[in-house]
Amino acid sequence: MAQSTETTDWVSRFADEVIEESERRAPGKVTSVATAPVVVVASGLSPSGPIHLGNLREVMTPHLVADEIRRRGHQVRHLISWDDYDRYRKVPKGIAGVDEEAWEEHIGKPLTSVPAPKGSAHANWAEHFKAAMIESLAELGVEFDGISQTEQYTSGVYREQILHAIRHRGEIDAILDQYRTKKAPAKKQQGQKPVDEAELEAAEGSGAAGEDDGSSGSVGYFPYKPYCGNCEKDLTTVTSYDDDSTELTYACTACGFSETVRLSEFNRGKLVWKVDWPMRWAYEGVVFEPSGVDHSSPGSSFQVGGQIVGIFGGKQPIGPMYAFVGISGMAKMSSSKGGVPTPADALQIMEPQLLRWLYARRRPNQSFKVAFDQEIQRLYDEWDRLDAKVADGSALPADVAAYARAVGTAAGELPRTPRPLPYRTLASVADITAGHGDQALRILSELDPEQPLTSLDEARPRYDKAEAWINTHVPADQRTIVRAEPDAELLKSLDEQGRASLRLLLDGLADHWSLDGLTHLVYGVPKVQAGFSADATPKELPPEIKTAQRSFFALLYHLLVGRDTGPRLPTLLLAVGQDRVRSLLGD
Repeated sequence: MAQSTETTDWVSRFADEVIEESERRAPGKVTSVATAPVVVVASGLSPSGPIHLGNLREVMTPHLVADEIRRRGHQVRHLISWDDYDRYRKVPKGIAGVDEEAWEEHIGKPLTSVPAPKGSAHANWAEHFKAAMIESLAELGVEFDGISQTEQYTSGVYREQILHAIRHRGEIDAILDQYRTKKAPAKKQQGQKPVDEAELEAAEGSGAAGEDDGSSGSVGYFPYKPYCGNCEKDLTTVTSYDDDSTELTYACTACGFSETVRLSEFNRGKLVWKVDWPMRWAYEGVVFEPSGVDHSSPGSSFQVGGQIVGIFGGKQPIGPMYAFVGISGMAKMSSSKGGVPTPADALQIMEPQLLRWLYARRRPNQSFKVAFDQEIQRLYDEWDRLDAKVADGSALPADVAAYARAVGTAAGELPRTPRPLPYRTLASVADITAGHGDQALRILSELDPEQPLTSLDEARPRYDKAEAWINTHVPADQRTIVRAEPDAELLKSLDEQGRASLRLLLDGLADHWSLDGLTHLVYGVPKVQAGFSADATPKELPPEIKTAQRSFFALLYHLLVGRDTGPRLPTLLLAVGQDRVRSLLGD
């Protein structure tokens, strides 16, 4: 069993609270870890469309807490409740294999009764979107027990809970009635922007936040919705109910179908969301479950559920509100809007350790962004610096804790890249070589001549992630294309100082042909031209040296790739190769 990290980070603090609460609920006295109850934490995901990186926080928050508890030797169950018996609300935009008009006819059906997108290998809509998330969670090292709400409801598992809710519908209605006129915005938490209507809409997908709290028709308040026996939609109205026999009659406003059933035998319907969620807390004994902003505002499901759960003999879990997850250069995420990045999209361009770290290092109520643009290179630089600090013992305790939670779980470390070369270097090499592995290996093997890379496998999977980022997220006009021929006109127009700078560079190429050596060389040429040592530090140099360096770099980029900027020059020079560099620079 992995040892617990000595930390004071947010994960450890929640783990302390959850263990204490779990033991407080235990029927007998807990004397040791061996006699402690199984701790239950939970997440809820609605596979109504692509399950995006905002929804991933719903999973990662309890996962990290559960993993810390597991590291301490306790038994933990992390439940992921697949809300696949929710109604199909709208057709998400931008889904391959989905014709919006054709799929609109399924609105109102359970997600498991909606056909999967054309070409999918999965049985229905819900299974199609669940599958991608399950695969990503495996890569992220997330251990969980999945519960299909379709299976729970249609097999009669919740029958007694449904009948209990209906017997106590007056009490439930009275609780809900306290909030029906309250529409105050969610309380602003530290590190989080105020909530607006767009953000509430963007939160869709974390559960059926917008579902009504029950009908108040001819039978009065009723916390249960049957799905129609003819068209399968939930556009039904309960017209009569008998408590003694449990006979229920409903009519469907979509197709006109009507039938009378006995709820003591009927399994084709579900409790409305604000009753369903607290029922499950009680049924599963959930001690910890976070919720998004949409569930945490006054009168919303988490707050109201805290009062309704007592009707089912349960207690409200510890439930921190989590903030939004953004994407660099993109609007807030909403699974109904289309084009939202999923965990699978992120894992295509970054290692699971980095993605885990983004969720582990910020408290749940702090928002953050996942980078799909150039910012990913800076994030990787920050991650590599942390890795070095952890290795030499100079990292702060909270940073050590976040790092430990990122690189592994109680079950062990996640697979990692044997030689984690800088991401920006790998991206530059992948860009320049355009998929030619042999050329990439040649360049990478020259980065450190004393410890040359002998196979691309040593740099994988990080190299593959960087290559995927270049191919999928860098616009074509920003890709690097090395000149086929020297720019004779530019070379001819250079003054004496320009020609001298190129000569200094060319004369030093052979002796500096490594990443560090070329870095020293390209930064040193303007220093030497100004009469300083190539080893002079910025403090020893006048400000105009920086201007001279920028001009020199721009000249090299124009001569090599025909632009003002490009990949880091040392990497670019290695990629182009000595012979070709000499040719393009007029040697």
